[in-house]
Amino acid sequence: MTERPEPSADENPMNFALEKCLEILQTANGDSEQFAALLMITKCSKGAELDEGIRCKIFDAVGFSFPNRLLFSKLSLDGCPEYLLRSLGLTLLACFCRDPSLATHPEFLNKIPVFNATVSTLSQEEKKASCMVEDAYQCLTGILAAPGGIKHLVSGGTISSLCQAYLNHSLGWENALGILTTLLSSMPDKSWKISEKELQLLLVKLSEEFNKEEGSRKFHLAEILPVFLPPSPVLTVTSWGKDCLKHLRMGLFKVLRNKLAASQRDPALKLGALLSHVYGSSWILTEGKGKRKFFCLLVNLACVEVRMALEDPNPIPTWQAVSACYSLVEMGIHECVEEKARHMLKEDQKLQLLQVVQEACGAVMYYLQQVGLEKHEDPFVLASVRLLGVWLAEETYCLKEEVIQLLPFLILYMRTLFHRGVTCRAQPKEVSRVALLCSNWGAVWPGDAIRFLLPAMCHLSAEEAPRRILISKGVPALLCDYYGQQWEVFSNKDDLSAEEKSVAELSMQSCCGVFLNLVVTEPTLVGQESCFVTLLKLLMQSLPALLVNGGHMTLAANLSTLGLMMSRLLADTPALQDDASRNFFKAAIQFLNCSHVSSKDSDTGKPHIKLCEEYSAAWGDISELWFLGVQAFSACLPLLPWLSQLVLESGWLDSVLALLGQVSPESVDLEMVKVLQGLITELAQSNVSCRELVLQKEGLELANLYDMAALKQCLSKIM
Repeated sequence: MTERPEPSADENPMNFALEKCLEILQTANGDSEQFAALLMITKCSKGAELDEGIRCKIFDAVGFSFPNRLLFSKLSLDGCPEYLLRSLGLTLLACFCRDPSLATHPEFLNKIPVFNATVSTLSQEEKKASCMVEDAYQCLTGILAAPGGIKHLVSGGTISSLCQAYLNHSLGWENALGILTTLLSSMPDKSWKISEKELQLLLVKLSEEFNKEEGSRKFHLAEILPVFLPPSPVLTVTSWGKDCLKHLRMGLFKVLRNKLAASQRDPALKLGALLSHVYGSSWILTEGKGKRKFFCLLVNLACVEVRMALEDPNPIPTWQAVSACYSLVEMGIHECVEEKARHMLKEDQKLQLLQVVQEACGAVMYYLQQVGLEKHEDPFVLASVRLLGVWLAEETYCLKEEVIQLLPFLILYMRTLFHRGVTCRAQPKEVSRVALLCSNWGAVWPGDAIRFLLPAMCHLSAEEAPRRILISKGVPALLCDYYGQQWEVFSNKDDLSAEEKSVAELSMQSCCGVFLNLVVTEPTLVGQESCFVTLLKLLMQSLPALLVNGGHMTLAANLSTLGLMMSRLLADTPALQDDASRNFFKAAIQFLNCSHVSSKDSDTGKPHIKLCEEYSAAWGDISELWFLGVQAFSACLPLLPWLSQLVLESGWLDSVLALLGQVSPESVDLEMVKVLQGLITELAQSNVSCRELVLQKEGLELANLYDMAALKQCLSKIM
């Protein structure tokens, strides 16, 4: 047998020693010799330092069977601690786990409970062998890095064990936090579902540490804490959650009131922004000392950051940090316009905040004015448009000239993203991952800039100068297409989320608001633009379908009133001469007729008029639309000869007369008397059968009782 030459000077002595140990391992007879060889290998090098070739040789020599026997053997060696065999088994697995194919091998994955127990529940004797914990963490990290490994760890209960390790500050607890951060970042919902109790305890602990910590670790905690927040907004409704918010609020205040570098400030602002996005201002503005001050500080800092980033001639901002500031500015806007009794900001605080918010929004407009077509796909541009939309929904008079100058860009941007969305939806789902994401666009598709600007357009369309621009740039036709798209989402019977349908419903309501402004202020436009006929046809399809299932009162009020207002102006078009138009008017009659009933007063016993239960909850939002709808319906009667007969067949006229005859006149307000008088009068003038019914139901007496002069005059002429 040829002797192996001694290693030359340029050879690594460690590699030579390992090769000698491997020779012994490969020729070992029985477990005792293998065990001795492996002990020598582990002394020569830790698993993390072994190169791939040596790891493969070790695995070829022992496979999984030998470490299995080491881990689960109840035998012990004379003079050695009981855990030594298990420790060596873990060392072997730590060596193997650096190979992704081995780390996800079933024989390796079935050791996850062993790794979990090692990092969280070592005995006092075993704690002396810190290498066991290091190796267990090495194994968990190997699985984590392998394809599909995260899923196995989450399902295997690793999160609960890591939480326990951190809470107890067991050996290697810093590693536990690092692995937990990756697991929760990748699978937050499933992680919380499987390990909710342990994650609650961990979040309480982390938030307490964030509040108390005074060193650099505080900034690290600010960076990772967003990952540990629960996916569902439960913190404001649970005692443990309120404790967390308290510690987070106090910790952030301590951080942000100091002068900081951007690397320290940005994680704190991002954490505050995430909480604000989920909980609004409620996580800050509760009763207690210093909370107004913290709220104002948070919004002020966000506004300053936005201005510094966007007003720089050569900006190199961190878009993620600025987007976080956008959420905080948006929270400030909502709180400053809050009119509810719970509002906690003082008037001078509101005025000061509104000023800095206005300056920040001015910077956003400056930035958007510089944006070219090549940046239309940039998510940050969409985030900027969203914030501007929130501001303009509340403040259309501030920065008025700047808004008018920017309006053509906003319209072009809305149209570009809308058409891109239409193209994406048309792609087959199997084309690519991108096409799949685009085809699942829903109502909250990230490219939907229109929904962010719709509330602002409701205000802008009521003013002459911006309305001219909206019309000249083709916004009515764009919104008509958009309404049709949103109706598809809302009426889709596929498995779309409640959030998607809710956003679509709100978008359609806002669309109707814009169109109502155009119909009232630009009536000639309705007859000139073909999109209005298209829109009327869509409304005629939507309202009957909406009322079939009940509910959605605000949307129903918008659809019926807008459709009736447009019908006055488009009465000569073929769209109002078919069955669809009759179905629409039947639905409108149903909506208008079912709003009020007669009820006895519990104190006086007198009958009085009252809202139906379904209408009562939404009446604050729909009352003006209801009155306008009755007036518009009355105006349609002389223009559509068949309509009065439809009213007669529906029983609406009979119902109105019966209601007025049953209730006490003093319970009916003047506005109600006015619109019902207009309706009854128009019906009496346009249809003989309607006149006869009015007279038969003592219409003249009702006219005298309610002081309806126009109806009285109409009926007197007939008689």
